Amino acid sequence: MLSRAQKEQQVAELREKFARATCVYVADYRGIGVQSANQLRRRIRKEGDGDYEYRVAKNSVVRRAVTDTPVAELAESFAGPTAVAISYGDSVGLAKILVDFAKDHEVFELRAGLLDGRAIDASEIGTLATLPSLDELRAMLLGLVQAPATKLVRLVSEPGAQIARVLSARGSEED
Repeated sequence: MLSRAQKEQQVAELREKFARATCVYVADYRGIGVQSANQLRRRIRKEGDGDYEYRVAKNSVVRRAVTDTPVAELAESFAGPTAVAISYGDSVGLAKILVDFAKDHEVFELRAGLLDGRAIDASEIGTLATLPSLDELRAMLLGLVQAPATKLVRLVSEPGAQIARVLSARGSEED
C-alpha cells in the first residue's frame, strides 16, 4: 500500500510526464503474463530510444494526475487494470509497437489515446500504426531530395564518360 506522500509524488511525476508527452495511449493489460509485459517494456525501451514509456499505475493516481491537463479527456478510460504508454517524440512508432503487441496478445486491448491534444479511439490508433514512422518519413524525404541531384550529376558526367569509353575502345583497337 502506498503512503499519501508516495501517491502525491506519483501524481506529480505523471503530471509532468503528461505535460511533456506528444501522445498518450491507454490500454487494458488484464490477462497479460509478467513475461509478456516485460517483453513489451523491453521493446518499448529499445525502439523508443528514451522517447517512449510504458507504465502501470493505479487509476486513482492517474485520474488525479490528468486533472486540469490536456490528458483529462482520457479520464473515463481509466477503469480496471490500466497501462499508460507515453511518447515524447514519434507517436506513430509507439502506436506500431502497441498494435503489434495487441495482435500477438489478444487479451491486450488498446482503449483510447490522446494525440496532439485530440482524443482518439482504438481504431484510430490502429490506423495511426499503419502510417510510416518519423524515421521512415525522414528517409523518404531524403531520398526525394537526393534523387534530382544524383540524376543531375549522372547527366553532367555522362558525356565525359562516353568520350573516355570511345578513346579507350580506339586505343585497344590500335594495339
